[in-house]
Amino acid sequence: MTTGLIPGGQPPEPQPTGELMPQQRREPAGPAALHVDNRPRSSVITARAAASFEPVGRSVATARSFVRDTLQGWGFADIVDDAVVLTSELVTNAVVHAGTHAEVLCLRTEDGVRIEVADRYPEREVPLQSSAATMCSPDREGGRGLQLCAALATRWGVDYTPTHKNVWFQLDLPERPVGTRSAGPALPADLLPLADGRVRVAVLQVDRKGGISAWNEDAEELFGYPAADVIGKPLTELAAWPHTPGTGTGIAEALRLSRWEGTYGIRGADGRVAQVYASHLRVRDTGGEPSTVCLLVRDHERAVLQSPSRVPATDQSPASDGQSTDPFEVFIGSPAPDDLDGLLQRTVERARDMLDADSAFLLLATDDETELEVRASTGLPSARQRFARVPVEAGPGRYGSARMPAVHDDLAAVPGAVPLLTGTGMRSVVTVPLKVEGRLTGSLGVAAEAPGRYTNEEALRLQFAADRIALAVESARLGELERLRRGSLSFLVEASDLLAGTLDRDQTLALMAQMTVPTLATWCAVYTIADQASEPYLSYVLHEDEELIDGIKSLLSKISPPDPVPTPGARVWTTPAEVAHQAALRGSMRSLGLSGGSAHQVTSGIGPTLATASAVGGETVVLPLVARNRVIGMLTLGKPTDEHFRQEILELAEDLSRRAALALDNARLYSERTAISQSLQRSLLPPGLPHIDGVEVEVIYRAAGEGNEVGGDFYDLFPIGNGAYGFAIGDVCGTGPNAAAVTGLARHALRLLAREGLSGPAVLERLNSAILDEGDRSRFLTLLYGELRPQEDGSAELKVVCAGHPLPLRLRQDGTVTAAAEPQPLLGVIEDLDLYEETVTLDPGDVLLCVTDGVTERREGTRMLGDDGLADVLTTCTGLTAGAVAARIMRAVERFASDAPSDDMAILAMRVPGIHRDV
Repeated sequence: MTTGLIPGGQPPEPQPTGELMPQQRREPAGPAALHVDNRPRSSVITARAAASFEPVGRSVATARSFVRDTLQGWGFADIVDDAVVLTSELVTNAVVHAGTHAEVLCLRTEDGVRIEVADRYPEREVPLQSSAATMCSPDREGGRGLQLCAALATRWGVDYTPTHKNVWFQLDLPERPVGTRSAGPALPADLLPLADGRVRVAVLQVDRKGGISAWNEDAEELFGYPAADVIGKPLTELAAWPHTPGTGTGIAEALRLSRWEGTYGIRGADGRVAQVYASHLRVRDTGGEPSTVCLLVRDHERAVLQSPSRVPATDQSPASDGQSTDPFEVFIGSPAPDDLDGLLQRTVERARDMLDADSAFLLLATDDETELEVRASTGLPSARQRFARVPVEAGPGRYGSARMPAVHDDLAAVPGAVPLLTGTGMRSVVTVPLKVEGRLTGSLGVAAEAPGRYTNEEALRLQFAADRIALAVESARLGELERLRRGSLSFLVEASDLLAGTLDRDQTLALMAQMTVPTLATWCAVYTIADQASEPYLSYVLHEDEELIDGIKSLLSKISPPDPVPTPGARVWTTPAEVAHQAALRGSMRSLGLSGGSAHQVTSGIGPTLATASAVGGETVVLPLVARNRVIGMLTLGKPTDEHFRQEILELAEDLSRRAALALDNARLYSERTAISQSLQRSLLPPGLPHIDGVEVEVIYRAAGEGNEVGGDFYDLFPIGNGAYGFAIGDVCGTGPNAAAVTGLARHALRLLAREGLSGPAVLERLNSAILDEGDRSRFLTLLYGELRPQEDGSAELKVVCAGHPLPLRLRQDGTVTAAAEPQPLLGVIEDLDLYEETVTLDPGDVLLCVTDGVTERREGTRMLGDDGLADVLTTCTGLTAGAVAARIMRAVERFASDAPSDDMAILAMRVPGIHRDV
């Protein structure tokens, strides 16, 4: 990868070639759209960064890191996750699908960032946005990068040159103040969007079964159906397509959501499809019957829904004292914090000061409104309990519901009424709900140490303030949630990429822990389960402070592991915190001499015990690792003392655990298959070379292919009896496991037949019949077989049969090299073979070299080592030992070509000792 950073400067405007214009995201036809589209495509470039990535899979992760680091360095944290996701898709298209280099260019402007991804495949088809089959199907393999561009980018497009295709997208920095969900700029009247006559807003009401129960006059005018024709019919029958374009949410599913807005089509009475922009709100009537109110306008008139709210001119004027009269600013102050945590902390501080309280707290409701989560406090030790949860009580009593204001004169009389204040010394408290559109979004409370401090008047004042800030808090919370979810998407993309990059079990365990600490948790432990009958085993422990890892590992090894429950989701595990605190308490008592022991004997161990107790003293959760319908382990996440997990973090951890479980199970299966394969392959190799008096023997064997220990080449050397030894070197057609199966047949058949006292030709003829009996599984085989007998005069007699194999070479002491046999037919092709054996005598100092064709056919381009090249190398081996001869031949083969060998190789060297010189 090559990168460059050039501060400042103005890039040349990209010039598309041909008739194809760049695709641009379709913007709403409203004030905001005019504001965006009227700006020039390129503004002042304040910085740029460029990088080039090779067409390999790992480049995708490198490109993501490059874009993330670049944008974070520019201070664009708000849009970094969208940029990373889009870059990941586009670079994947270039380096994986197109198979070319990818050029990534980041341009910083005053308004945001523009990122360009160029590849060298200009002929590649680019789907048009107007094609529903191309852009509206999330299940389609191609074009998903452009789908994301259309969904996330402010604008995007494709430029062509004769040699490159350049896909670009632009992300503008958000300009939304706190409390504003969507607002357009103030525009002159002549720039406002045009509407076809009066803007009509169709108001529909849909009952719990999805049937239309109300249909106003504007709906009749827009779609042509009288109310009598549609009342009682399901709204989905009028929909032009069953799903919202670009999403997986059906209209029926959307109507069941509490709130929803988006675009779909309604088929009118004339058969034409009217594209509408819809806003849904789910409500209940006084009888508790749920229904959904739908407001629909023509899609190009959605700007009506996006226009900023206008207040009377008198409300915009400052007060006589020069201060703003906006109740929100009166309570929060100006300027309001632009982040959720800052807004919540400012809120509790203002609430405390407003009622002259000793403490204040604010809780936010979960999506299902069943629990409240502590998000901010002042004057309470509960700051350590951030993200702790308390249930929303639904009782009818005055103090029993978080949905209504409540005043507690004395908490001592109603212990546990406000769980957050238990043990804090607070006596009187007033709590009020935060509601938006009738939905509970949180709870605000203030408390004092004295009883009877608050009355209904203070509750009304606090409720008035809560009503002023509820919408701003909810808007900021939704913004934070959206950023978290986009960050989660980026996190899961990178995590999946890392987990898919390894099949090593230990490395997968390490990756699981390193991805969770410290991003999701302070510490984690991974338990694995070998099989259904095995107990969970503690396999990996990690803490962000390395000095605490041993203490946590020791603690967890002494307690029973969590139960392997396959139920999805996180469950709380209290045992580590309880045991750690008990151990710390016992250690402290011993250090004070309260347990009858000597204080100085245990003092040295108290420090680690207390540190471990603090490290695991917060919330600990367990997530099951389920793969292929079986629990293969548990992922345990922990926080330090009194800290709790956010629900969004737990949901992200659950997504990660599913991916990690599958990766861990894949690594297990791969390890098992590899172990079985290696065990079987090792069984095909000779157990060892026998010692032969008067003859030196050396073998070098290399199987082609990763993970292969045995291939199509084989060798053997074994005693026959009466001082004779059999030797063989052969080559089965092909490589890998199929060839190795014939290798095992040949090696074991040779030993069995040779020990029956058969001659060399008879051994090979029976082996030929056995190979042919394999039928379709048979493969032809080249084989050099011989019998070796050391002689009393120091020489060695060999009887050799060379069945289609490279001829053995004999090296004499004078340096001459000759063939030691003649070629004969190979095995496994014809039934009737007429083989004969030849006798060769090795004098002292002579060497017999036997190789397979992987040695002689070693290639570098058009060059091949060949028989002559092998003979030339052998002539330089005069006087060397058998081991030195084999090693020199292998070095020559490896140096002949730079690429890894693609064929199996075997070298068998036998030497009769004589006068020799050192290497």
